[in-house]
Amino acid sequence: MTEPHYDTRGDGPVLLVVPGGAGHPMGLGPMTDVLAGRFTVVTYDPLGLAHGRLGEPVADQRVEQWSDGAARVLEEVLDDGESAYVLGLSSGGIAALDLLTRHPERLRHVVAHEPPCVGVLPDGARQRAMFREVYDTYRAAGPQVAAARLGAGLTGREPGGAVSGRPLSREEELANPMAIFLAHVVRDFSSFAPDLAALATLSDRLTLATGSDSRGQLLHRTAEFIAGRTGAGFVEFPGGHVGAGEHPVAFAERLVETLASHAEPRDAHDQPRTV
Repeated sequence: MTEPHYDTRGDGPVLLVVPGGAGHPMGLGPMTDVLAGRFTVVTYDPLGLAHGRLGEPVADQRVEQWSDGAARVLEEVLDDGESAYVLGLSSGGIAALDLLTRHPERLRHVVAHEPPCVGVLPDGARQRAMFREVYDTYRAAGPQVAAARLGAGLTGREPGGAVSGRPLSREEELANPMAIFLAHVVRDFSSFAPDLAALATLSDRLTLATGSDSRGQLLHRTAEFIAGRTGAGFVEFPGGHVGAGEHPVAFAERLVETLASHAEPRDAHDQPRTV
């Protein structure tokens, strides 16, 4: 078992950030810059892609691997008796849901932003098939064409006309975080079924989040459905699916507000400091 990869910065209560995609934290720096003034921000890198492992072989990923790794990170960074806040983004949001159901003992509150666990929906079989088509498209025509198919599926549009592309070589794939996501993450994570019954017993520690620009889209519907089925909170954040990168300051401020609203009165001295 390899040691988990993560970076730590800032001061205050621990906030574990689980990135989306293949877990590479690229693009999250401006958001964590803001959050580091209020939290000890621990950014988890499940595959170590930002820690020298980009280009090394990658196996197909399972949600439980990421959530177990996140639990190990928390064991390393938390002192005895402490607990952490968690922000999971996209595929990292699915891992955060699993972390809450299987390792709730060290968690204060979890915010899962647009987790693509679409199988929970009434039309979940059709949506899972869409993600499998994204994977098949990647294998046949490469990441650009697959990303276009994914974008169409998330927004409810019909796929556009033919877009030229080619499969990547093994070396090209392993050097490209988006390709790693399409090759080794998207199928298992999008077909993962979170334990809604278990989450319902922990609903006071869970908020489902979505982007305000995602209204009417698949992952907005997914987050709203999970919140409704579990009794968890539901909050809109600025931007769309990648709002943390699009509007880092406003996204961070909404996260601080959300977590502060769920802090227990006895922890007032250790709440995230509001903007």
